[in-house]
Amino acid sequence: MRAVSYARFGGPEVLRVVTDLPVPQPGPGQVRVRVAASVVHPVDLMVRAGRFPAPLPTGLPYVPGWDVVGTVDAVGASVGDLTVDDDVIGFSPWLRTTVGAHAEFVVLDAAWLTAAPVGVSASEAATLPTNGLAAAQALDLLALPEGSSVLVTGAAGQVGGFTLALARHAGLHATGVAGVGDRDFVESQGATFVPRSDDPLAAAASFDAVVDLAVIGPSLMDLVRDGGGYVAASPPLRPEPTRGIRTFALNVLPDSTRLGELVTLVESGVIPLRVAGVYPFTDATAAHNLLAQGGVRGGVVIVP
Repeated sequence: MRAVSYARFGGPEVLRVVTDLPVPQPGPGQVRVRVAASVVHPVDLMVRAGRFPAPLPTGLPYVPGWDVVGTVDAVGASVGDLTVDDDVIGFSPWLRTTVGAHAEFVVLDAAWLTAAPVGVSASEAATLPTNGLAAAQALDLLALPEGSSVLVTGAAGQVGGFTLALARHAGLHATGVAGVGDRDFVESQGATFVPRSDDPLAAAASFDAVVDLAVIGPSLMDLVRDGGGYVAASPPLRPEPTRGIRTFALNVLPDSTRLGELVTLVESGVIPLRVAGVYPFTDATAAHNLLAQGGVRGGVVIVP
């Protein structure tokens, strides 16, 4: 089996295409997926560089890659509705499993997968699972009633864009903080645009909740109304609750039911899918370099 892999930490140059990996076999409750597309995430770059601060469940070498779009190729025992030749979408919680999707085949729990969106290319669909679920789970944590206001930092990024779209769909009043060049996108999602600057929130009002994807930090708590909500981009960044404000941290988890709901919203045009570039395995280094430049608007997709 071919896959993108690395046997030592370092820059993008450590990435290699290996050709002799064994084809994985599904166990009980699992399916094997023939991968059509996956996506590179910032955490992939951090792990590859040896900068991830927490221990991982296995050691080098690693095959990276979280998201997967593809076709069920084999089915293990005790799998529910999925069958061979089903087109599916989902993601591997890589930090917990180190099972990477930048491979020709990947074995995942059937409960992590749902039917792929119809009428959408594999490259586009691959941008949805991890980042779409992160956005959905952020808003689910807040549980805001219709008409509430929410401030989203990093609003033009992948998770930020999905958050704006889902907030609009839920009847929330979103304000998005992003670069000046992102005004059109933020406003296209029905959100109020606030330009990013040295003091991006100087003119901002107070909000029922904040989703801080740009890691501006606990100072944003000052903009949350008493009894409101705050979502940090990761567990170490979660501030202590104060003034009755509920604080949460994003820790995206596979959820086939919620992902299926997102697929329906994609098919109905509620959620936009953005692709910044598509790279074959042999150009994985270029894909990592593109993402490392920052300011990428859309998923950086890897295909076999």
